[in-house]
Amino acid sequence: MPALGLGTWQAPKGEVGQAVLEAIRLGYRHIDCAAIYGNEKEIGEALEAAFQAGDVRREELWITSKLWNNRHGHHNVRPAIEKTLADLRLDYLDLYLIHWPVPMKYVVPHVPNQFLSLEEQPIADTWLGMEEVLEADLTKHIGVSNFSIKKLTQLLEVARHNPEVNQVEMHPLLAQNTLCRFCEAEKIHITAYTPLGRPAAGDRPANAPELLESPVVTAIAEQHQCTPAQVVLAWAMERGTAPIPKSTNPRRLAENLASQNIALTDADMAALNKLDRHYRYVDGTFWTPPGSPYTLQNLWDEG
Repeated sequence: MPALGLGTWQAPKGEVGQAVLEAIRLGYRHIDCAAIYGNEKEIGEALEAAFQAGDVRREELWITSKLWNNRHGHHNVRPAIEKTLADLRLDYLDLYLIHWPVPMKYVVPHVPNQFLSLEEQPIADTWLGMEEVLEADLTKHIGVSNFSIKKLTQLLEVARHNPEVNQVEMHPLLAQNTLCRFCEAEKIHITAYTPLGRPAAGDRPANAPELLESPVVTAIAEQHQCTPAQVVLAWAMERGTAPIPKSTNPRRLAENLASQNIALTDADMAALNKLDRHYRYVDGTFWTPPGSPYTLQNLWDEG
């Protein structure tokens, strides 16, 4: 899996396809997708165009997608991945993830009775479906997203094929050091979403801190003659994680990719590590309306 990828969450329709084409032209080889993003058809058209133009071969790309919450349950996984493959115009994925450990009856419910508890719909049952699509060669690797150490431990106890990736929010304000150590010990790679601390406006908490305006980040950027965004992406890669920043702007796409060339010093890393305050921009409150079986405590298994 390439160390840096292109995120496509909230990449607008009518723009995301061109962004993918530009990213491939610049040298991106890791594209992160998901069914719920609603743009996989346009991404598929872009991928097909890139293949036909000879810009890149399929085997040179790493394409990730994710199983949405309403498709939990092992009988639902294969139809879900087959729909994603049809939309992306691919024969296989490189990585397929369980998007959230939050089973639901419908796509985006806003009433509590649409949720299924993990007792009603166990993750182990969904994982069985993930293992089946792996064995059917519909994906080369399988993993999870937004999983805590507790949920990973429970899954490892029953899995025939262990999860190979956990995609979680991660940036200097949310370093997740304990989770990193656990995943490293279990040979689970980490993909970092929201690596710049810039979630979509609708998901951004009020009075959220501005990571890229931190004096520590801006000072290091000045020293290296680079952008604050490049500093935090370099921090993520130096830790052995794979950040997936989203952009449809050609200049920012190039800047983000160039972060691979920045060599942070030990002093830089130490200063950035001190910013950790376990702050989530995507805190999961949308899964915890009154009457939901989910709380922030049992979602993240913290505190």
